[in-house]
Amino acid sequence: MYGSVKAQLRAELDEIEAAGLTKRERGIHGPQSSEIEVGGREVLNFCANNYLGLANDPRIVAAAHRGLDEWGYGLASVRFICGTQELHLELERRVSEFLGYDDTILFSSCFDANGGVFEVLFGPDDAIISDELNHASIIDGIRLSKAQRFRYRNRDMADLEAQLVAASGARRRVIVTDGVFSMDGYLAPLQEICDLADRYEALVFVDDSHAVGFVGEHGRGTPEYCGVEGRVDITTGTFGKALGGASGGYVAARQEIVDLLRQRARPYLFSNTLAPAIVAGTLEALKLVSESGDLRQRLVSNAALFRSLMTEAGFDLLPGSHPIVPVMFGDAALTARMADALQERGVYVTAFSYPVVPKGKARIRVQLSAAHSEDEIRRCVTAFVAARDAVA
Repeated sequence: MYGSVKAQLRAELDEIEAAGLTKRERGIHGPQSSEIEVGGREVLNFCANNYLGLANDPRIVAAAHRGLDEWGYGLASVRFICGTQELHLELERRVSEFLGYDDTILFSSCFDANGGVFEVLFGPDDAIISDELNHASIIDGIRLSKAQRFRYRNRDMADLEAQLVAASGARRRVIVTDGVFSMDGYLAPLQEICDLADRYEALVFVDDSHAVGFVGEHGRGTPEYCGVEGRVDITTGTFGKALGGASGGYVAARQEIVDLLRQRARPYLFSNTLAPAIVAGTLEALKLVSESGDLRQRLVSNAALFRSLMTEAGFDLLPGSHPIVPVMFGDAALTARMADALQERGVYVTAFSYPVVPKGKARIRVQLSAAHSEDEIRRCVTAFVAARDAVA
């Protein structure tokens, strides 16, 4: 039987390759950092979600070691059977306290967190109104629900209001948005979203994975930055980016929402929870983020420096201040050649093209970190200039 299936799969893979869309994973040697070893040579790393540079912070590594020694390697079960440790309960308390929510529930990833919410809370009588550029995990989570589905144009508040009007007959309505759109670095207009939610009696759901820990004065994410803390009903996020870069996700929300998710969210009920070492390291990351803003300030400065130097060098950047900086080239083949030329010159980045981004909007998404030095940023810009000259 597999012979015919193999041919079909091979043909599909060949089509992906012919379209220039094959995703190749490049092995790195050693820990995640601003400089990594790829293929036996050191390269500058400008494509990680390691926003605060904590992925190899010795304080977090030490905390993870202590967690391993004290709490063991794994839990070997799901939580409602025998898998809850005091360490996990403490992390849920700390996330709730940090973000200002009644309660928090942990998941093995933010993908699972988003996959666990919609089916539990929204049924056939309800409506989900989602931004068109929301993350794949939100899209997949919504598909699990039997709720009515409405989509509004990215950050378009007039279209959002039109969809709210169209969903006016629903029992429950929820507006769903990324806090930061990861391909563009744009922030959701949460002030306007919350105002519309109040007007049309809708809930607000924000996936803040690309903001928690470093956006906002205290790093509490886009609700803090936009001045709407207390008005967002559900926030999801990850520990796999700024908060240590390991794994795990969460839903922080109002008490009854979390209580119901503990009873019915399938990714929570039927998957092992986070390993104790990851929980211990994440607790240390939250402690570091809560106690000092130095890393956040360094990240802001690094992003501003890179944007300034690249603009001076004549590159086309999407506007903004987020450490996600899309460098626009338009043509997919040109963008792929640029990425290859940059790696030849010691800069590790990734090209993005259709269907990840719209046709004609191919780009290299540069991501800044607090771990980058000024010299490394300048070397990156120099490499961009040299690569552009080489592929022109």
